[in-house]
Amino acid sequence: MGPGFGGTQQPGMQQPPGMQQPPSGMGPGAQFPGMQQPPGMQQPMPGMPGMPGMPGTPGTGQIPRERSYIENILRLNRGKQATFYFTFENNDEWNAMVFEGIVEEAGRDHIVVQNPETGEWYLLLMIYLDYVVFQEELEYEYPFA
Repeated sequence: MGPGFGGTQQPGMQQPPGMQQPPSGMGPGAQFPGMQQPPGMQQPMPGMPGMPGMPGTPGTGQIPRERSYIENILRLNRGKQATFYFTFENNDEWNAMVFEGIVEEAGRDHIVVQNPETGEWYLLLMIYLDYVVFQEELEYEYPFA
């Protein structure tokens, strides 16, 4: 690297005005004397899980609000029989469709359903999902480790 790079000051070179060298032993992101944090920026508090403004409820067994997504609820109900209702807008041939089967897997944007009566497997897109009806009690507790 050329002169003045790498964090060491070369003999005869001066530090530009307003720039401060960190005291020895201070790493990146350290606050320097006289420096203030910009308004609206908050340092995360040690020991606080999650993001600011998103309280979690670890250890309670209930799904925290930020984790109560459809794919998580469907994952909790793997192996259960369900009826899936879909709407495909602007499609004259297949405007609304109903799929029945067992929840095998769920991802952020899809559901994998097996119909044991026909042997068919469906990969269904969440974007078209209206609602799901289960033939048994719905699991809604999230198993935290």
